[in-house]
Amino acid sequence: MARSEWYKDMVFYQIWPRSFCDGNGDGIGDLWGVYQKLDYIKSLGVTGIWFSSLTPSPNADFGYDVSDYTSIDPALGDMDIFDKVLRGAHDRGLRVIMDLVINHTSSEHEWFRQALADADSPYHDYYFFRKGRKGRDGKPMPPNNWDSLTGGSAWEYVEALDEYYLHLFDKRQPDLNMDNPAVRQEVEGIMRFWLDRGVDGFREDVISFISKPKGLPDDHFALPGSRGLRLYNFGPHLMQYLVQFRRDVLDGYDCMVVGETPMLPARKALRLVRRQQAGDRALDLVFGFDHMSADCMYTEYLPKPFSLRKLKRAYADWEETFDGKAWPTLYLENHDHPRVVSRYGSEDLRVESATALAASYLFQQGTPFVYQGQELGMTNAHIKSADELRDPQAIAHYDALIKAGKTPEEAMTVVSRATRDNARTPMQWSARQNASFSPELGDVEPWMPVNPNHDVVNVEDEEKNLMSPLNFYRHAIRLRRLLPVVRNGRYHEFKRASTKVYVYARESQWSRLLVMCSFSKDPVTFGVPDSYGNLTGGVLALSNYYVQDAGTDDANQLTLRPYETRVYVFGRDAILVE
Repeated sequence: MARSEWYKDMVFYQIWPRSFCDGNGDGIGDLWGVYQKLDYIKSLGVTGIWFSSLTPSPNADFGYDVSDYTSIDPALGDMDIFDKVLRGAHDRGLRVIMDLVINHTSSEHEWFRQALADADSPYHDYYFFRKGRKGRDGKPMPPNNWDSLTGGSAWEYVEALDEYYLHLFDKRQPDLNMDNPAVRQEVEGIMRFWLDRGVDGFREDVISFISKPKGLPDDHFALPGSRGLRLYNFGPHLMQYLVQFRRDVLDGYDCMVVGETPMLPARKALRLVRRQQAGDRALDLVFGFDHMSADCMYTEYLPKPFSLRKLKRAYADWEETFDGKAWPTLYLENHDHPRVVSRYGSEDLRVESATALAASYLFQQGTPFVYQGQELGMTNAHIKSADELRDPQAIAHYDALIKAGKTPEEAMTVVSRATRDNARTPMQWSARQNASFSPELGDVEPWMPVNPNHDVVNVEDEEKNLMSPLNFYRHAIRLRRLLPVVRNGRYHEFKRASTKVYVYARESQWSRLLVMCSFSKDPVTFGVPDSYGNLTGGVLALSNYYVQDAGTDDANQLTLRPYETRVYVFGRDAILVE
């Protein structure tokens, strides 16, 4: 079957099911809740849904520790409601992609149970089991010095086998041995199962980690905490395995695959999505991480002041590296990062900064992803007590800080800002009880506390306000889908040295689009790019403030109000918005 590139015209809405909508009243979001909200999702103007992990899991990492690849977690639904949601989405013109977590399984997966039970089992070779070694002092040591990305060694000792197994993440997430052809065949079978059911593709979790170097050598050139990463991130057989999946399975379906590629620079990530001479490419799209570090060093647990220049450099690097060679992805939020308004914007100017951030990425070239609640300008929850934490990574960080001598207040100051729980508080549907996340008038509390600001940040109220983030997102998504210049125009950035404004254009032969975003709490006056004159030749297509007469602006100077954003369209495309 010929595979089209339909993903280039898509806008996806990411759903983290556990926190989206509780349809059966048990306090946990589920597929019954999703089904109730399909019309809302369609109303945003998006054309696809990405479901975070739906498969059964003991929740060591809330779905990213898979115990069964071909069924639905009972807390989230069953196959009947999944099929109903899938049909309902397709009936509304919405494509559906699912998470595929194949770097590791849950330690409760049947494969791993068999591997632990018998060293001679074929499933033993589905994972990386190795004998330990002795240190200079004669004490036993793990097979190599790699670190787990969640802290500590990447190896766990199994006394019954007198062996260690590899886990790049939590010890309850043992890594699969993708060098084993039988494991790759299992992956192909999983892909076929969901594609035959009607799914339109996959988001592949930490896919750049699946190939480990031969012999699993020590890493003597990395800082503690990241030892091993440079050896397995884009490992030696990554391209080979991904191309195998494409040829054996994916090319038989009109589907798409987007890979999560943590800490890969744009030029290296390009190799995964650039079409090779033989006509193959490993993936259709990749998620980069560079732009998510504009206020931290690699991780939100190492905070730094927000830098607009750093954000703009990351934007430009990916746009310019991929230009004409491959198709980028665009996103500012997902289930793994705190809310972007609280990070890059201003909670005091929540509406203005949420909409400016939206315009900063939605009109770049690529396929945009919007995370649930992002369209409302949802903020961090400002969790004050460790008892309210649900994220296993946050709990581990909190415990480590306490062990290092921090007070509970000091530890929570760090963790509250960085925890993924900020992105996982229940979706805020109304100002009523529990934000209408669960059926009202019931006694069941949501699985984690609702953000207290749901009384002012919620769907019901924002529906009524034309200038709300919700309606801004709807207008912005409609506009980017309407204008050919957003699909085909070249990216060009102005004012690169500015610490207060982000100004970029999309330019094609017949049309131009100019986006101006203030990132300042104060008014900012700057020179309009010379090639755009006094702006009177264009149409003001979108703004987050009322603009009484855009044609009266000074020919050379424009003053933007705090976090003001404007989008102008010039040339042939202008007639589409007049």
